[in-house]
Amino acid sequence: MTEEISMLGKLKEKLIQRKQEWARDGRLLTGNQTMADRNDRLPRGQRLVTDWPVLDLGIQPDIPEQSWSLTIDGLVEAPLEWSWDQFMAQPQFEDVSDIHCVTAWSRYDNLWQGVSNRHIIEMVKPKPEANHIVLHGFDGYTTNVTREAFSAEDALIAHSWEGEKLSRQHGGPVRAIVPQYYLWKSAKWIQRIEFVDADQPGFWEVRGYHNEGDPWKEERYG
Repeated sequence: MTEEISMLGKLKEKLIQRKQEWARDGRLLTGNQTMADRNDRLPRGQRLVTDWPVLDLGIQPDIPEQSWSLTIDGLVEAPLEWSWDQFMAQPQFEDVSDIHCVTAWSRYDNLWQGVSNRHIIEMVKPKPEANHIVLHGFDGYTTNVTREAFSAEDALIAHSWEGEKLSRQHGGPVRAIVPQYYLWKSAKWIQRIEFVDADQPGFWEVRGYHNEGDPWKEERYG
């Protein structure tokens, strides 16, 4: 078991180093970072796929539903913690959206089910100064999004994709979906949603990725 953990650590470190090199070298950038027309469904530099590639830090937490919980706190009037049953008892939201990965693939028409971020905001009542959100994963991953992006009408905390429960490899039991950004902003294995008053760059943002990640501006790297 110790050797297995050590190997996972080495694989994770190698993956991170490779992606940091991509950021330094501007890999995959088209060289045209002017704003693309958002009516163009496929952002510049992307290729369309029909499968769903798996990308992570080399660690895929195994969180049984009965032991999963979601904490929503920070600068809010009514912090809460949901068990799986409490999360599933919330009004259920369904949406279809495209996803765009910074590694240059896109997938159209993904059907998501979960809890709308707008419902979450209504429940916890963020304070006026809470302008940013930090998403925390069970794997230690973090990423930052603006409150505006988090509260978009198509943003949610998803438990299902295409009518089936999210698989472990794709972030199940629950992951964030923020369609207006590259997919690294849609953190997997969500454990905590933290409302803050100042931007706090997350795991990839401090390692060379762009702080926002808008695909139509080709904001791959900072």
